[in-house]
Amino acid sequence: MVIVVWAWLCLAGAVQAGEVLRIFTWQGYVTADDLTQVNRLLQERNLDVRAEIIQPFAVGPEQMFEVMRWHQADLSFFTLNYIQMQEGRGARLLQEIDARRIPNFARVRPELAALPMGKAGDKLLYVPFGGGAYGIWANMDKLKPEALPRRLNELLDERWRGKISLTSGQVQPNVALAYMAVGEPPFLLDSLVQSNSRQQAKRQLLNSPAKRFLDALYQQVSTFWTVAPQFSEQDLLVASYGPEIARQRSLGRHWALVPFEEGNTVWLDTMNIAREVSGAKLEAAYIFIDYMLSDAVQRGVVERLSMVAVTKTVKNPLLDGNPDFFRPDRFWPPYAKLSDNLMKAMSDQAMRSRRREGAPVARHVPVPTPSPSALRAP
Repeated sequence: MVIVVWAWLCLAGAVQAGEVLRIFTWQGYVTADDLTQVNRLLQERNLDVRAEIIQPFAVGPEQMFEVMRWHQADLSFFTLNYIQMQEGRGARLLQEIDARRIPNFARVRPELAALPMGKAGDKLLYVPFGGGAYGIWANMDKLKPEALPRRLNELLDERWRGKISLTSGQVQPNVALAYMAVGEPPFLLDSLVQSNSRQQAKRQLLNSPAKRFLDALYQQVSTFWTVAPQFSEQDLLVASYGPEIARQRSLGRHWALVPFEEGNTVWLDTMNIAREVSGAKLEAAYIFIDYMLSDAVQRGVVERLSMVAVTKTVKNPLLDGNPDFFRPDRFWPPYAKLSDNLMKAMSDQAMRSRRREGAPVARHVPVPTPSPSALRAP
């Protein structure tokens, strides 16, 4: 019996030996080859830690907060504005990043390395991974460059009626687009709320230029998608976060980001370490982050995900064409709850106006399997 107990204890010890670095990420960001390479690096450093992707994948701020809150992940890929959302509750789940432990951090583009909304005081809580825009992409198999709209207000031209696809799942970027189209800052509603001009913010829903533009824009739409765009044959202009474009290119289709004079709102996905991670697992987390900043991975961000790489050593076509792509005033902010409610109300009003005006019957396209940006709430 002693021998049996001893054998059971040895077996239990063997099963429990080592730790797992639980990585919580958007679908498609970390490949099987990435995990193989990272685990090889961990073995070379004699760390008894194994990196694994947990499921479900990230789908939005509420889900990500809950996973991190209940200590179900060690390393996350928060979108930057999630960190300080709702009075910084995401920030309280993360530990300070020590950039000295990340050799490849020196490659990070300086304009992305220390953004205020990714900090708690002087403490850096994120490492950039990849970014993109909520932009309008054009079907270049059917359109010539000279036919593309140059300014956002041209989206209201009759030639685009019934040819546009927008999101109805995450409406905040639609509202931001409307404000830019009328010459206002994209996040004006949130700025008014944050500055305690709440009544002025609420009046924006009554008869503001942005509201009128959004009403008219929704009447142009043929397809509203809730999770990811479908790029149907009739849609010449499709709103996308970017990663979905990679799928189209793999099918031999040609879609290009429309370079509006007003620009686009932008987002940045980041890597973060849970507050409680320590010891060998913490060392493993830094090795993983450093690997994800390597040229090989960052080239994949551009070529495989159709996103924007965050390092200076990788060629970025979107940045080459627009050096101001990551303008500080275009980053999605950590919206106040009231701001979020007002933007949804403005979008709901535009949808009701669309029905009253007899706009083309729109198709609403849900997608059961999340894409890399699925249910991304700005």
